[in-house]
Amino acid sequence: MSSSESRFDITYIDSHRLIEQVQIANSDIDAPINTEIDTNFIESTNLIDSGCSGGSSSTVATSFVESAPPNTPFIFSCIEKHGSVYNRVFMSPNGSKFWKPDVTTEFKPVVDTIYTKWDDVVTMYDTYAEKAGFSTRLGTNQQRPGATSYRFIHCNRYRKPSLGNYSMSKPYGNPRKRSRRVKLTNCPACIRLKILPNTTNYVLYSFVEVHNHPLIGQEFMDFSKKKRDITFSEQHFIHSLSMYNLGPNISHKVQSTMKGGHHNVRGKTTDFKNFSRDIRMFIGDRDAQLTVDMLTAHTKNLHNFFFDYLVVKNEVRALFWADDVSRCLYDAFGDVLAFDATYKTNKYKMIFVPFTGVDHHKKCITFGAGLLCNETTESYVWLLETFLKAHRKQPSLVLTDQDAAMKEAIDCIFNESKHRLCMWHIMRKLPSKIKGSDVDNKELRTRIHKLVWDLIIDTHTFEERWVALMDEYGLNDHEWLSPMYKIRHLWVPCYFRHIDMCCLMKTTSRCESSNAMFKVNSSKSNTLLQFLMCFDTAIDGQRHKQRELEFDTMTTTPLLKTHSPIERHASEVYTASLFREVQKEIERGWYSCTPGPTTVVGDIKIYTVEQYNREFAPVGKFEVTFNVQDKSASCTCMRFTRIGYLCRHVFCVFKFTQVHKIPDRYISKRWGRDSIPRRVYDISNRYSVDNREETRLRNEILDTVGLCVDRLRRNPAQLSALCEQLKELKLKIFADVPSATLVMPQGIRTKGCGSDKGDKGDKSNNGDNSGKRFVGPGEKAINKYKKGKTPRRCGNCKQLVTDHNARTCERVQAAKASAAAAKASAAAAKASAAAAKASVAAAKASTAASSAAASSSVSAVDTHTSVDASTFDCSRLATELYSGISSLSMTCPLDMSSSRSSDSRQQTRSTNSTAATTSGV
Repeated sequence: MSSSESRFDITYIDSHRLIEQVQIANSDIDAPINTEIDTNFIESTNLIDSGCSGGSSSTVATSFVESAPPNTPFIFSCIEKHGSVYNRVFMSPNGSKFWKPDVTTEFKPVVDTIYTKWDDVVTMYDTYAEKAGFSTRLGTNQQRPGATSYRFIHCNRYRKPSLGNYSMSKPYGNPRKRSRRVKLTNCPACIRLKILPNTTNYVLYSFVEVHNHPLIGQEFMDFSKKKRDITFSEQHFIHSLSMYNLGPNISHKVQSTMKGGHHNVRGKTTDFKNFSRDIRMFIGDRDAQLTVDMLTAHTKNLHNFFFDYLVVKNEVRALFWADDVSRCLYDAFGDVLAFDATYKTNKYKMIFVPFTGVDHHKKCITFGAGLLCNETTESYVWLLETFLKAHRKQPSLVLTDQDAAMKEAIDCIFNESKHRLCMWHIMRKLPSKIKGSDVDNKELRTRIHKLVWDLIIDTHTFEERWVALMDEYGLNDHEWLSPMYKIRHLWVPCYFRHIDMCCLMKTTSRCESSNAMFKVNSSKSNTLLQFLMCFDTAIDGQRHKQRELEFDTMTTTPLLKTHSPIERHASEVYTASLFREVQKEIERGWYSCTPGPTTVVGDIKIYTVEQYNREFAPVGKFEVTFNVQDKSASCTCMRFTRIGYLCRHVFCVFKFTQVHKIPDRYISKRWGRDSIPRRVYDISNRYSVDNREETRLRNEILDTVGLCVDRLRRNPAQLSALCEQLKELKLKIFADVPSATLVMPQGIRTKGCGSDKGDKGDKSNNGDNSGKRFVGPGEKAINKYKKGKTPRRCGNCKQLVTDHNARTCERVQAAKASAAAAKASAAAAKASAAAAKASVAAAKASTAASSAAASSSVSAVDTHTSVDASTFDCSRLATELYSGISSLSMTCPLDMSSSRSSDSRQQTRSTNSTAATTSGV
């Protein structure tokens, strides 16, 4: 063996007991492993045992035993390979294994190295741990008064494992717990550092290299605790996807797809789930208050934001909010309003009620939203009152389903509006309400549909045809059709012909579409705060589509089909979406309509326009009234009133009368390009977008790096160079992080603090090295009071106790029993002493009588003296015995049976001595 032997301390666990540190001397332990030479030597000696390999670790040699020095109980066993990590395995005499990782010297910690920053220490040991195949954990700090003196970093499997309260003596009486595996092995591997006096530098004074558990290879390091720490980027990614109702499972899958495999993702699926759980737990019972506070802050910080809420007995019963964009949209497109309740959007089952309209691109928009605790008339009344308070005007038409509470609230609050019921909800019930054969039902349903959906006929014609149809099928007194006919003014389209934009929405299908959009983004398990974030995300998606259509309108030119001046003019004043509708009317007016006989009354000309279908068969005739002076026109189909733009019959007359532009009175502002102010498209109104400067720069940096990587994706050499440059930049950035230049004062002394721990040669503490301050009687009493513990139920004896638990129950109970026995024995001894004292007193009285009878006798005097002496000795013995017994009952230890036995023997001897003395007297 070489004279340059290396010695180091290791600590290991054997049968769950901590064995003291032992010295290992082995010159080969610190020598780097030459894998090729060792393997060749092992192969040449035929000592490979493949049967000992298990799991992912392969044993290169298992039978190779190296002669150990005579002064150490450890012997070298084998070399194990775990992936790319090689370890030397040592055996203790009782068969315990220890693993020493083979890591190059440049990564190993070096004793007596001085570090100026604690982060440098952590980085150094983490790098070594990654090379060796284990993870690290920060240990506890040891402190002197006022300052930290020592700091430790351990292997992550440090600490003793918790084995629970399992008792082998009664296996069926143990409490049932979840099955789990123990990771802790009390591994001794660590580094220890201490702070140099009067500095902030750290010096490494101890390095324990050996582990008492197998190490893992690089292919499993992504499961280590350090690699599972979710960074801010992953947290932001999980939260962002949750705004689109994509949970942590999908977030983890998307991350693994984006990064090229699960091993490149920090954290497991469980870690992603735990983060989502922690968000909800952080909100907790403060959900309602946080929601109200957030919306209240919006009213103060955001322009024209409106919010109101209703609180009853400290419960939030209703909320309503509308931002500046929603209020601007209502001013422009609030002529027709629809709203419907939807469910399962939050964990409290509050009812979500969005208010929906149609914009100038014929897309759904939201005018505001509310949350209600129930669907009573009072709740809807409060909601509509708050809506009217925010928007300050009533719509001309309100569309809902057949909810009775909604109808009462609308009649009460929107008294200037026309209430309309959803036709789809009514007509969908028709097949189930009419009985009869399938053939008759089908024909009847077809005729009823054709009648009620006719937008051209007037109310008188509808009523005549309805009565005739009911007479034909004998349904005049039908239990469902008759009530529906009585409320025909609430749902049949011909009763709304005179109301502007009455055909913009005839059903609540747009409400259903909006509700589905919000439910796609939200989940029934969301808190109110999370639901509001999902709502903002959905609204941003809705407005993003609006901006996209606005961009198409501004940057594109449609293809003309008639090449007429009026078509070109329409393409300039209408949005792209609406122009397609108007273009269809212009085309049909040119090619499918023909002006017929004309009646002239002054400046008014009345044209009879005949319409044809695609097969050029006549469809119907319509009268168009045209004013020659102001170019005004009206048609009996009333399309402009119903939908807001001219019909094909009017365009046919315009073609015949050489009108080349649409008159301004027929260009509805709600369909124009400038219907809403440009500020609604500003980025400050996108609430789910982080508009902070640091976020903008962060996204710009990520985009820049991504573009560089994309550019070099086929050039490995340049990609490697870029990676090295980024690593250097990372080191520079982390090195430039400002460290603490100011430190806390050390060695502060206050009144009554006692002496400080110091060197024995330091005379500033007068030679007192106790390190304890003086404690007064008042503080002692307070500390004694504070030591009282809260009783807990023992899992073994099922009693509320403070001095033991299920693990120590039997031992403490045995100690208590021994203490009680000792106390009983002491009481018996005390009684014996009292009896002895009484006997001594009786003897004393008898001796006094004898002395009086023979006072002149010298022998009597001697006898009296001897009795007094014996009486004095017995009294002193009884007193000492009593005091010893009292002291014993107060200080008897609970876990030292040998002391109790010796004390009992001493009590017995004392009792026997007392009895002997008494009998002698």
